[in-house]
Amino acid sequence: MSVATILAVIVAGYHPFAEDGGIYAAGVKYLLDARLYPHDAAFAMEPSRWSLFAPMVAELVPLTHLTLPWMLLALHALSVWAALFAAWMLAARLSLRSEARTGAVVLLACWLGLPVAGTALYVMDPYLTARSLATPAMILAIVGALDATQWHNSERRRRGWALWAAGLAVCAAMHPLTAMYAAFATALLASIRARSRAVRVWGVAGLCAAAAIAAACAQGFAPAESAAYVRAALSRSYWFLGEWRWYEVVGLFAPLGILGGVAWLGARRGRGPVFRSHLPASQPGASGLLEARDALARMAVTIGVTVCVLALLLASEASTTHLIARMQPLRVFQIVYVVMIVMLGGWLGDRVLRRSAWRWGAAVVLLGGAMFGAAQAEYPGSNHLEMPWMTPRSAWAQAFEWIRANTLPDALFAVDADYIHAAGEDAQNFRAIAERSALPDRSKDGGEASIAPDLADMWARGVAAQAGLNAIGDAERVSRLRPLGVKWVVLDAGAKTTFACPYTNVSVRICRLK
Repeated sequence: MSVATILAVIVAGYHPFAEDGGIYAAGVKYLLDARLYPHDAAFAMEPSRWSLFAPMVAELVPLTHLTLPWMLLALHALSVWAALFAAWMLAARLSLRSEARTGAVVLLACWLGLPVAGTALYVMDPYLTARSLATPAMILAIVGALDATQWHNSERRRRGWALWAAGLAVCAAMHPLTAMYAAFATALLASIRARSRAVRVWGVAGLCAAAAIAAACAQGFAPAESAAYVRAALSRSYWFLGEWRWYEVVGLFAPLGILGGVAWLGARRGRGPVFRSHLPASQPGASGLLEARDALARMAVTIGVTVCVLALLLASEASTTHLIARMQPLRVFQIVYVVMIVMLGGWLGDRVLRRSAWRWGAAVVLLGGAMFGAAQAEYPGSNHLEMPWMTPRSAWAQAFEWIRANTLPDALFAVDADYIHAAGEDAQNFRAIAERSALPDRSKDGGEASIAPDLADMWARGVAAQAGLNAIGDAERVSRLRPLGVKWVVLDAGAKTTFACPYTNVSVRICRLK
């Protein structure tokens, strides 16, 4: 498992302060030092409103005497190891053969960085977030649900219920939304594996109907939204299935087709082709493994189809309120992707790779190499592995580090509202690296405002003040930014200005507002 963990980290890369990793890291830094972010603590702490992730990490830093960068790396590696271990346990419930289990783990290690359709979500992030710890807990909850429905083994059932409860509890403590979807998935799985045919049929139908009714009621009784919040919500194109590109839609339905084929063949033949053991079906335990596999496939297809219908009906840009869109139901497809990868990896190991060392090596090179190239292309201006002892390669990250070392903690900065899309910026988070306050940006802070409506007005003002910051003149910069208390501006290296700029590199200049 340790080798698979190293493989997974190398393939997916590691970027601790990029994208959501930077958002969570800023919250941890604020808990470690309350002097930080005096102007925008609400944005720094928003991810911790419903999660114990940031307080837990902030407690572990002094307890272990590790610096925060080393703690983030250690927990990231631990979360990857835990996800792969959970996948091994899941594969063990689906196959008697070690090759199938190894194949499931290896494929997941190679594909951890796979985007989950158009949900703006990876199977697992290349940085540490609350989802990093919720994901292995979610997989273990599914393993627990499979064990809890082993009707012929009372001891395994008891252990299964305990594992299911523990997995959901950890998941809820880290990421409540993931826990809610995991609870729905495991309830479906338990219904599908019920001994009574009536429970299997009406239990599944009832759960899907209950989810639809609850979503419709929540949408219908949701409070009115401000104009600023609507702008924040509509800036999240990945919330709305109608805004997805064609290949993102393919990424939604291809896994359903694969798993639907597994379920259909299982129903037709009495057992499916995936993880098919070379042992006879009469081998003790073999039929139970085949049934568990088919039930897992049916669960994934059912939950995927259900959320697609809900997203089409209720998560629309034209909706009067966007509560269901805010809950991002299509992120349930993280479960669908994990199930698909475990099954495909199991089939690959059992039926193709078997005991051939050169086949395993070729598979790792081909499958891992493709994802390695995609991961590098995602962060072209940064080191593929941004380790604590390394100097950042990104010129933007270098500028942010200069700010941390050469400005006062109470300084307020302005950066172009779309700075994370600048060439070579690679979504490196200003607050996490610079450890200074900044006016809200359009992208990552927009994501926080879309989840927390009370931040929407502040977000809208900040975005308006920083729109086109590199193209406007100094007089307009002053008129926009001075009333907000801004003391410093971060501009592109080529932006025209007469401000004093004590730091400049190939991409960025740091200037004092006159």
